[in-house]
Amino acid sequence: MLTHVDAANRPTMVDVGDKDVTRRTAEASAVVEFPADTDVDSGSVLRTKKGPVFDTAIIAGVMAAKKTHELIPFCHQIPLESCKIAIDWSGPRQILVRCSVRATHKTGVEMEALTGVTAAALTIYDMCKAMTHGIRIRDVGLVSKTGGKRDYGGAPDQGRPAEAGAAPE
Repeated sequence: MLTHVDAANRPTMVDVGDKDVTRRTAEASAVVEFPADTDVDSGSVLRTKKGPVFDTAIIAGVMAAKKTHELIPFCHQIPLESCKIAIDWSGPRQILVRCSVRATHKTGVEMEALTGVTAAALTIYDMCKAMTHGIRIRDVGLVSKTGGKRDYGGAPDQGRPAEAGAAPE
């Protein structure tokens, strides 16, 4: 049964009123890839006419994660206790973006982590599109989550469940 559909098959917000308040964490990742013909110096500070790319993307990712409930229908407004965006070169012309969030709440924070990582990746695209429109954002996915009914962990493309009580990677 879908959780966001009522008995009449109409969209509805999940009632979390009876759920326990627990510590919730989630981490998501994405890869931003520049085409081979783009002149970017992997490993160096990426700066364009718009400013420092990584720093701006970090700010955008945190801002987006905090506003997830305004962007995604039926997401509950969750006061995040922590939101960290990590951005670094992961290979030639490839940038790895990660977003880790934490809250003590009745519902999970996966959507906040996914929204944060996606907004950060989109910001990198926006700040670098003058170089090329061939930039690709790929492999956006949930890396891990803890709290709630079940934990989840592993690489985004592997989808393997975490062992009970395991800490996020």
